[in-house]
Amino acid sequence: MRIQIGARQTMERLEEMLDGAMDGTFEEGHYDETELSRLESRWKQYIASTQRALEETRREREDMKALVSDISHQTKTPLANILLYGELLEEKASDGEERRLARQILGQTKKLEFLIQALVKMSRLESGILEIQPVKQSLRPLLEGVAESFGPGAGEKDMTLECVLPPEEVLCRYDRKWTGEALGNVVDNAIKYAPAGSRVRIRVREFGFYVCIQVEDQGPGIPEEERARIFGRFCRGGQVQQEEGVGIGLYLARQILERQDGYIRVTSREGEGSCFGLYLPRKD
Repeated sequence: MRIQIGARQTMERLEEMLDGAMDGTFEEGHYDETELSRLESRWKQYIASTQRALEETRREREDMKALVSDISHQTKTPLANILLYGELLEEKASDGEERRLARQILGQTKKLEFLIQALVKMSRLESGILEIQPVKQSLRPLLEGVAESFGPGAGEKDMTLECVLPPEEVLCRYDRKWTGEALGNVVDNAIKYAPAGSRVRIRVREFGFYVCIQVEDQGPGIPEEERARIFGRFCRGGQVQQEEGVGIGLYLARQILERQDGYIRVTSREGEGSCFGLYLPRKD
């Protein structure tokens, strides 16, 4: 009988410790080591060490959040000033050589600005600071917004950006701001790497559990050996090394989609172009 009572008390204390760990109220001081069994003592030590590790992770996340915010804030003003000075130098240049140098300053500064912004976004995604909040909504505003934003850039390159809107309203779960970032990165790559006079097409395909936004281009294509790693950080294909870019766009697109229970895939044939599929869940 005593053994049964002791076992029950042990189970009750173990359950109390576990409940405290799960709701964040566990404290080592609530339990007297001398009154606990060997099993209870080890259970207490394990939970306490887990709590300390979680607290350390929380502090590191807060430190990372502060660091990313500082980097973003501290670099914004100097970069804006450099861009302003570069524009003034270009306006006041007395000959073609000075104008050329001023344009180089502006171009390199814009590259640096883009890189810092991309690194800040990447850090926020990887540290969990960035909150992506998908809701069930129509795809039409997303597609129209991306087509409007990137149409002029395609026109400057003598390319056609074709957005085929679905005939009926298509609903799926996504965060409009960050999914727009992901889709925009894919479309921007398609315009950047495809030749002048070609076409980039955006269209939608519906499946049982997902909606797929396809971005088709007529670019150089992606060699088979490179397709598995193009979504990695700072990865750039061998055929586009001479083009502008830092190799973060597709990585960010993948991260954004995965945080919405979606994913991204690519099919490609060398010399015939590529098709990127951005898959978004249809149901909650």
